[in-house]
Amino acid sequence: MRLSAKTEYAAIAVLELARNWGAADPVRIRSICAAHGVPSRFLVQILLQLKGAGIVTSTRGAAGGYQLARAPAQITLNDVFRVIEGPDELITSITADLAGRSRSVSVLLDAWRDVAAKETAAMEGVTFATLVERSRTTTDPMYYI
Repeated sequence: MRLSAKTEYAAIAVLELARNWGAADPVRIRSICAAHGVPSRFLVQILLQLKGAGIVTSTRGAAGGYQLARAPAQITLNDVFRVIEGPDELITSITADLAGRSRSVSVLLDAWRDVAAKETAAMEGVTFATLVERSRTTTDPMYYI
């Protein structure tokens, strides 16, 4: 699986918002950018996309920023991935171009669909609550870079 920078930044932003779940004040874009090196112009666009999908909410004004629209336990990696990347384009394009050409192609398409389903199931199994917990309990020094 390859992740675009946009998907990676979206997951970072949602994880940062999840870490601040329940806080009185929303999280400001500049604090996410400063903590994680995400370009602010890019992050603004990503957060607008996540807002349109109902994953985050925003508050305007001097004390404004972003918060999760629902609890971190209710948001999965797949939710964020699909908002940014859309439906599984690889399988859709292969199916449209090759479907029905031969038995070998059909078998291969079935394998690609199986892989995609397992990938989706794996991402569905990881909530942002789980990721917050992992980030708080890990002793791996790479998590702190």
